[in-house]
Amino acid sequence: MALVELEKRDGIALLTLNNPPANAYSHEMHRELDAAIVDCRFDDAVHVLVLTGAGEKFFCAGADIEMLGQVTPDWKYNFCLHANETLMRLEQTPKLVIAAINGHCVGGGLEVAMAADLRWAREGGGKMGLPEVSLGVLPGTGGTARMTRLVGRARAMELMTSGENFDFARGKKLGLVSDILPSEGFLEAVTERARGYCPPHKAARAVGLIKRSVQTGSDLSLSDHLALERELQQRLFTSRDATEGFAAFNEKRKPEFEGR
Repeated sequence: MALVELEKRDGIALLTLNNPPANAYSHEMHRELDAAIVDCRFDDAVHVLVLTGAGEKFFCAGADIEMLGQVTPDWKYNFCLHANETLMRLEQTPKLVIAAINGHCVGGGLEVAMAADLRWAREGGGKMGLPEVSLGVLPGTGGTARMTRLVGRARAMELMTSGENFDFARGKKLGLVSDILPSEGFLEAVTERARGYCPPHKAARAVGLIKRSVQTGSDLSLSDHLALERELQQRLFTSRDATEGFAAFNEKRKPEFEGR
């Protein structure tokens, strides 16, 4: 059984974390996730990645705690290092990534979701949070870094030191959830909405390079970020979609993008 199921259709790659009952992740799952991300990165037919969990109860409950209790500290370090590298690869892939949070999204599960560009949650679907402090450790798969960048230092400190889990409605108020979609037909609604970011509706290459500018440029000085932005813009100026976008605007018609 694959721990990460990959299905491609209509420009969308659906990556499903599949490890019942809670979709907890292991080193094997991260290796499969890593391979799926690389596969999608090189596939010109894929424009959007949607990451979700199998079933309806859990998106992902984080790392397999039983497994972590049986391995050495050095192994745990390398496990966290590889997990960080995998999620960085997800962030740096110049294609839109949507976390379809279908159920509980706690601990490492929320750390995975925070590496996505957009987080759409199922209404009433469960809880989210970073409760690692209750285990005597910190959120070590990017939790302290990404939570701080998403909600600010003071609120991140409050949430992580309390270890509180909270519903998706509060997650949206905090800025951790981009939107909440109805429970009925949740995944279908996610994929239909995701198609709006694919050609012919959107210039997918422009979406991907906006992501690259935001992800890489946010850690640069303003002048360096502007330089990066100019280089990415120049790449887009030479694209077929930019030619189509300008032509459609001048001809007062809807553009038909190709993702090229």
